[in-house]
Amino acid sequence: MSDAPDDAARTPVIEVENLVTHYGTRKILKGITFTVYAGEILVIMGGSGSGKSTLLRHLLALHRPTSGTIRLLGQDLATIDGAALFDLRRQMGVAFQGGALFSSMTVGENITLPLREHARLDPRTMEIMARLKLEVVNLGGFEHLMPSELSGGMLKRAALARAIIMDPKLLFCDEPSAGLDPIVSSGIDDLILKLRDAIGTTIIIVTHELESAFKIADRIAVLDRGDLLAIGTVEEIRKHPDQRIQNMLARRADDELPDPRAYLERLLADL
Repeated sequence: MSDAPDDAARTPVIEVENLVTHYGTRKILKGITFTVYAGEILVIMGGSGSGKSTLLRHLLALHRPTSGTIRLLGQDLATIDGAALFDLRRQMGVAFQGGALFSSMTVGENITLPLREHARLDPRTMEIMARLKLEVVNLGGFEHLMPSELSGGMLKRAALARAIIMDPKLLFCDEPSAGLDPIVSSGIDDLILKLRDAIGTTIIIVTHELESAFKIADRIAVLDRGDLLAIGTVEEIRKHPDQRIQNMLARRADDELPDPRAYLERLLADL
């Protein structure tokens, strides 16, 4: 993990300002603001219901917020038109939590799918590109297998190969090591670092795995109940004074008693 330079010397590729979103009358994100810089690995952490998956969907332009601004690679998602959004998504790669490979396609066919949809290349060139990316994720020679023939760790790596087939400027990973044993999980972490160094992409990772986050993150953003509690380096997060962050790091239950009035309002919010 490289030392990060001052913010003024870095290029912002994701800018989120005062992001607010609701599901019905329930406020999910409560004024989130942060910036992600080129070549950075930002890990988003938080407990169940903290808003991290909702935030990821907003960054992928899958949902519109109630208010606030999201800019990806300089493009404002609130004002971008359909054609420009299509072009923007060509510069983004997504590795889904379960891999999301199509079971009726071979691994190689899954990897080349983005190329067939978005690039005008001959089949032989796409096949070579898929093999190159499979080599990057240590799956060389597995392009003829079906997803059902892969282990959990291999599925995760194949999903990463598909996500980077077009050398995206932004790579989003949803729980890349979830459900894997510690050795395989560590291998996925090493692979993510390798990908950042090899293709220079900016990587956003949503995870609840503390050991993984501490290993790969340049910075960590901690969400809790829709609030951004803190964003900083691993060391800054380790030393952060907020008790909720320390409870998360120590895997302690949050025993804070809710304010009775606020608790009642939350119970009655959707009635």
